[in-house]
Amino acid sequence: MSSISTPARSESGFVTAFAALCLGAVAMGISPIFVRFASAGVSGAPADVGPFTSAFWRVSLCLPLLYAWMRLEERKAPADTPRIPFSRAAILGGLVFTGDLLVWHLAILKTTVANATFFATMAPLVVVLVVWLVLRQKVSRGTFVGLGLCLLGGGALIGQSMHADPARLTGDLLGLATAFFFGLYFIVASKARKTAGAARVTFETSLITAALLLVVALVFENRIMPQTWQGAAALFAMSYVSHAGGQGLLSVALGILPPVFSSLVIFLESIAAAVFGWVILGEPLTLIQSLGGALILLGIWVARPEN
Repeated sequence: MSSISTPARSESGFVTAFAALCLGAVAMGISPIFVRFASAGVSGAPADVGPFTSAFWRVSLCLPLLYAWMRLEERKAPADTPRIPFSRAAILGGLVFTGDLLVWHLAILKTTVANATFFATMAPLVVVLVVWLVLRQKVSRGTFVGLGLCLLGGGALIGQSMHADPARLTGDLLGLATAFFFGLYFIVASKARKTAGAARVTFETSLITAALLLVVALVFENRIMPQTWQGAAALFAMSYVSHAGGQGLLSVALGILPPVFSSLVIFLESIAAAVFGWVILGEPLTLIQSLGGALILLGIWVARPEN
């Protein structure tokens, strides 16, 4: 009986984690739209809130929900389930995620959304290189092939919307910095999940990030509260959809799936952004973009973990 049920449970766990990761990628894929709405004024008015303030509200507004999720998760978990509070990995995760949000929100405002999204999708490359060259862990050939396909697909999906403009060079470089920090976050969060549940890791890293971002916002920006209903709505949506939903589901997945494969699935953010642009903004999808999306899906399938 056990020889049959164990593989079945393993397969079920993989499917659940993969579904959570896909939904999380979609939730994070819409975040640039929320950032633009929160940080841009209406009809030429001054910006509602700055990039650092919007990043702070992104992680802080949903803290009560994340705390309730943590309490509920640990109340239902078996007594022997690891739940080390504020582990080194969780603290480092909060620091890394702070860097990720700081440069990401700046990148979105200093370059095009397409450029920022494209450069941020380099995060899986960071994960693979760190795991392979720094941590000295084996990376399969399928992972390298899948990574190559995803990179080609991401370039095809977003490349047509990119613009090589020297005035946007700073924003493009910030997009690359985002990839570096987000790649490190995958590795650190995966480590933190070995000693705590998904809810605790998400809540603790968010709490640390919120505290640090509040200091940065108070020092560098002169307005903390949103001034319009549009700004407030965008901040709430970004916090509960992109952060609580996106990062929470990512933490769930990282407890089961390896960080290298998980980072590749986040390429779905690019597909989600293109689909949202088509459905919400009426931006047509070209044949090249559609082929790029297909390459990403193929790359994820090629790089899937072996049973």
